[in-house]
Amino acid sequence: MKTETVAAIYDRRRRSRTAATEHAVQLLRKGEVIALPTETVYGLAADALNPVAVAKIFEAKERPRFDPLIVHLPGENWLERVANIDNRSRAHIKKLIAQFWPGPLTLVLDRQPIVPEIVTAGLDTVAVRMSSHPVFAEIISAFEKPLAAPSANQFGRISPTTAQDVFDELGGRIPLIIDAGPTTHGIESTIIAVHDGKIDILRRGPVTAEQLAGFGKIEIVTAPKRITAPGQLPSHYAPKAPLRLIDNAESFPLVKKHRVGLLAWNASIPEKRFAAVRTLSQRQDLREAAARLFRCLRELDELDLDLIVAERVPAQGLGAAILDRLERASHDSDTRDTLE
Repeated sequence: MKTETVAAIYDRRRRSRTAATEHAVQLLRKGEVIALPTETVYGLAADALNPVAVAKIFEAKERPRFDPLIVHLPGENWLERVANIDNRSRAHIKKLIAQFWPGPLTLVLDRQPIVPEIVTAGLDTVAVRMSSHPVFAEIISAFEKPLAAPSANQFGRISPTTAQDVFDELGGRIPLIIDAGPTTHGIESTIIAVHDGKIDILRRGPVTAEQLAGFGKIEIVTAPKRITAPGQLPSHYAPKAPLRLIDNAESFPLVKKHRVGLLAWNASIPEKRFAAVRTLSQRQDLREAAARLFRCLRELDELDLDLIVAERVPAQGLGAAILDRLERASHDSDTRDTLE
């Protein structure tokens, strides 16, 4: 299959649909899968109400069927068409939506029958959100139906933050990539469940625990007994090279015969100690670090390194979401015996 990359030209003043939007909507209506930018990462989108189209997402990503997808809504009026909101939680959920939608917050709610089981991995719940990205919003509004859209990469690999990332991962597997430049947040949405006045954070993301604390008691779900939302697998976001989390690169013992790359948080690391260095933020700004995380990991992973070491960032705010991604990326990297 030939993969076409089309640059999106979005103008808030124009009322007519752009050629990119028309092309994307035509393919979606035919039951095809396309890559679209969101404010978090690039997503692999298909008609959420068409199980055959959704199956193509799993095939293109090589994603296991037990891992549910997020349903993106064209408007808030679709919320109770795809989800059933408990009356006890209704006011609470409405406050969260008023504050954070459209934006990088996903809610896990009871599923309505209209949502195919393949989308929810057979669960009785569905994960829903509204993207604030203007190009995504333009296309889903024109499509007029919800889109299932996980990250546009092969399953378990580094999430894509540019159209080129998507092409490198999925070129030849999907017909269209809409290019709208780098994404803003650089990490996937925060996922929560609301019940009894409490907010369970099922996946950390751009909307932080500190921001959510004003809306209810917070509980971080770190090791669920079963998968209840996307992004909960212990191993995920992984580069091809083994990755290890460390506290400080200056004290990390290197072995001369191995090529080790560094994902740095501290800006004063002597680069000559490592085969390559990528710094998340020279200013140690967590928002910039989150936006650069997957890009820096991809750049290091393209250098045929024996090992990537990543310095831990502070665990507050967005730092907790960055650490979550790094911990999952390093989950299967047992390299101590071979590289020390």
